[in-house]
Amino acid sequence: MRGRWTRTLGSLALAIALGWPAGGTADSASYPGPSATDRVEAKPDSSEEKKRKRRWGRRDKKQENKGWARSYTIDERTAKRLAEALEHLHAERYAEASAALGKLRLRRLNPFERAQFYRISAFVAFGQDDVVGAREHLEKALAEEAFSLDDRASTLYQIAQLYLAEERWSEVVQSLKRWFAMVERPNSSAYYLLAIAYYQLEDLDSALEPAQRAVDLAEVPQRGWLQLLLALRLTRKDYTASIPLLEELIERYPMKIFWIQLSTVYGALGDYEEALVPLQLAYTQGLLTEEAELRRLAELLLYLDLPYRAAQVVERGVDEEQIAQTSETYELLSNSWIVAREYNKAVEPLERAAELSEAGDLYVRLAQVHIQRENWSEAAAALRRALGKGGLENVGDAQLLMGIAYFSQKRPQRALTWFTRARQHPETQDEAENWLKYIRRELRSG
Repeated sequence: MRGRWTRTLGSLALAIALGWPAGGTADSASYPGPSATDRVEAKPDSSEEKKRKRRWGRRDKKQENKGWARSYTIDERTAKRLAEALEHLHAERYAEASAALGKLRLRRLNPFERAQFYRISAFVAFGQDDVVGAREHLEKALAEEAFSLDDRASTLYQIAQLYLAEERWSEVVQSLKRWFAMVERPNSSAYYLLAIAYYQLEDLDSALEPAQRAVDLAEVPQRGWLQLLLALRLTRKDYTASIPLLEELIERYPMKIFWIQLSTVYGALGDYEEALVPLQLAYTQGLLTEEAELRRLAELLLYLDLPYRAAQVVERGVDEEQIAQTSETYELLSNSWIVAREYNKAVEPLERAAELSEAGDLYVRLAQVHIQRENWSEAAAALRRALGKGGLENVGDAQLLMGIAYFSQKRPQRALTWFTRARQHPETQDEAENWLKYIRRELRSG
């Protein structure tokens, strides 16, 4: 966090040092300032006036309502030193800038001159990566009460940014609140900074309003601003309000994560058909490359009764080595083919799934597919492997199917053996008893 804000502040350092005008219009993110000579222009005074203004200056009654910044002049020698410091600052010669400022005697300066001294000192410190020193110098500049309202506001905004670089979130909030009270049209960036500070303080309720204002005021909201507002909405489980934010993020910053999040939000609202749309579009664009993403798409397609497309997604993922060749993968693929009634295509992946599984239940599932295809010997072979592997959820089902497979092969005596075993399990007792009665009746009549 600190590094990011430091880079932002660094690009503004010189402009701030030269003096920003009022920072308050909506959507303004920087404050281009006047030149150094505009700020430290010297007014050659007569010797009498120098003596009169040397120490503190004198406030002009005609300037009462124009602020302290306009009530003081900067004498020629002070102006020369400040201009020299600014020239070194502009060239990033920070040691030389400090030396030029060191030639000034603070106690002989008037409040406005001292305020300019502290402001330039702040950005000399900032240029030397001394964020704390920079902020302390700006606070001293503000304490002189010599700036105009506009300059006081911009200096306070700079202080808030430096507190943010220090990650002192409570101070960021307090500084920005003071700044908001000074400006008529707060900019979107300031609302975003306030929202970030509240977010870091884990005061999510307070963060929501400024985050929303930042997005509303910005002509083109930055990605981070939209993401912060989205995070706040999602934390509050305000899924409906999250949808337009995600749609705007997709339109302006089309990244995979936003397609996936939009699908997830629709899923949270129980609208699975809408949840499929962004996920399918992301897949079509080649954005889905992770196994979990492809599995989610396949499972959603299967849930929405689009099994053929689900199978295609899984097959392609396996072929391109994006989906691991696990028992779960082959089970999903075979289930997709089974639902699509493509039983022949379901056999091979189901055999692979059963081989890789620790329990024998998938062999039972394979036997059911063989029974659908009326391949009775393959069904019996699969059931033997199921019983041999063990760990079955319902042994009676396997035994019942084994009886059916043998009966269908016209081997009633073997079938009787398996139906007798299946009768011992409560889940299959009644059905097995019916088969036993039927076979015995057929044997008697034959």
